[in-house]
Amino acid sequence: MQGKVSFKEDAMPAVYVGVDVCKEWLDIHLHPLGESCRFANDTIGIRQLKRLLCRHRPAGIVMEATGKFHRPAHRSLSADGFCVSIIDPLRARLFARSCGLLAKTDRLDARLLALLATSLRPGPDVSPSPHLEALQELVQARSAACGEITALKNRMHAADTAFLRTELARLIKRMELHVERLEQEIGRRVDEDPGLCRKAEILMSIPGIGRITALALIAGLNELGSCTGKQAAMLAGVAPLANDSGARLGRRSIRAGRAAPRRALYMAALSACRYNPALARFAQTLRAAGKPPKVILVAVMRKLVVLANCLLAHDRLWTQIPP
Repeated sequence: MQGKVSFKEDAMPAVYVGVDVCKEWLDIHLHPLGESCRFANDTIGIRQLKRLLCRHRPAGIVMEATGKFHRPAHRSLSADGFCVSIIDPLRARLFARSCGLLAKTDRLDARLLALLATSLRPGPDVSPSPHLEALQELVQARSAACGEITALKNRMHAADTAFLRTELARLIKRMELHVERLEQEIGRRVDEDPGLCRKAEILMSIPGIGRITALALIAGLNELGSCTGKQAAMLAGVAPLANDSGARLGRRSIRAGRAAPRRALYMAALSACRYNPALARFAQTLRAAGKPPKVILVAVMRKLVVLANCLLAHDRLWTQIPP
């Protein structure tokens, strides 16, 4: 009403926080307050960061995935009840370009992440347990060691000097022993955790998925069993993406996703096309329809990851006749 004065306080705007992470520092920006600060990326700095956040109680916190440097802050903030989202650095850079921000500094990146949190409001990401993080590190180390063995074998076959071939053979043998020790440690850690052991048992019950593929899926797609089939296919990068515009129907293709589990699924699909009855019939149907071999393999990979997600969600083993 005219002539009346309202003494009701204006509602405070929601605060969103961007955290740019590097090995040494955590750069912070609070939007729309416009405050920026920097803390050390260690126990003391994370404690100081939490004191600051407790004063403002942000609606969302966004930080980039930076190897393992963001993990302590993510784990500590999530444990204290803060809503923390982990963003792919490429997604953050594309968002910056869409905003017309071409410069890149730690302070600008923190401000950009705060703007991204305000605009997109991504959901929280659950921090993996330390046991799962250790398993992921071991699985990645095994994959890297296998790649080094392949490179050494290629060099040995191309070498003409007998001395060099002998030295390379010694390196290959040493790396193979290293891989064996890694596999033993991975197996021990999986057997110690009943949840991971059950996941491995369910995945290995699917014809075409062996122990190595099962471990790659557990380490690289720990969301399996807690998401939809479409989300699992997108995470693995085996979901064909639409490319239509107007009357044009573009060719579907796959891109993005996580490379390590996708490589494991590729080898599993080759085996499933021969030894999994349902997927073998599915592949034969696509082959009769004139589909290219790689298209057939990608389709089988998608079927495998959707099937694995369904079995883990229902906590049951694969059977030839579905219940």
